[in-house]
Amino acid sequence: MAVNWTGEVLAQLQFYWEYSLWPRLEGLTDEELLWKPVPDAWTVREVREGWHQPDVAVPEPDPPPVTTIAWRLGHIVVDVLETRINWHFGDRTATSRGIDWPVTATDARQRLRHAYETWSEHIQALDEDGLAAPVGGAESSQWDDLPMVALVLHLNREIIHHGAEIAVLRDLYRAGYGR
Repeated sequence: MAVNWTGEVLAQLQFYWEYSLWPRLEGLTDEELLWKPVPDAWTVREVREGWHQPDVAVPEPDPPPVTTIAWRLGHIVVDVLETRINWHFGDRTATSRGIDWPVTATDARQRLRHAYETWSEHIQALDEDGLAAPVGGAESSQWDDLPMVALVLHLNREIIHHGAEIAVLRDLYRAGYGR
C-alpha cells in the first residue's frame, strides 16, 4: 500500500491546529498575552522604540525559566515558523533577532495563522523526494544530513508542545491566577 507521507505529516499538524491550538487562542487578550505567571518570568520586551525581542540567556538556565504566553507564542511564530519558512523556502535572510516579535494578541494570532498557512502550503508542495532530501545548511549542523521530513516532524512537535503550554497558561489565567 502506498502511503502519502506528505499528507500524513500535514494531517498531524492540521488536526492539532483545527481542534486544539487555534480554538484555544480564541479570545486571547493583550493582558493575558503578557501576564507573568511567576516573578521573573521571561517575556517579550520592547528593546528599542517599536522593536520587541524575547528574554533569552546563553546558555539557557537549567531549569529554564517560566515564560509568558507572549514568549511561547512568539517562539512558535518567529523561531519555529517564520524563520524556517524564510530559510527553507525564501532568501535565507531572516533571524530571530532580526524579526520584531508580536506583543499584541491580535498581531500574534494573525502572524501565527499566516505562518501556519504558509508553512503548510510549502510542506504540501513537497513530494517524497522533497521530504527525503537532506535539510542541509539552512539549520544548525545537527540537521545537515537528516531528511527534511525529520525537521518537519520536529516542528510539528514544537508547535504541539508549546501550544499545549500556552493552553495551560490560559487555564491558569482564567482560573484567577492572572488577576
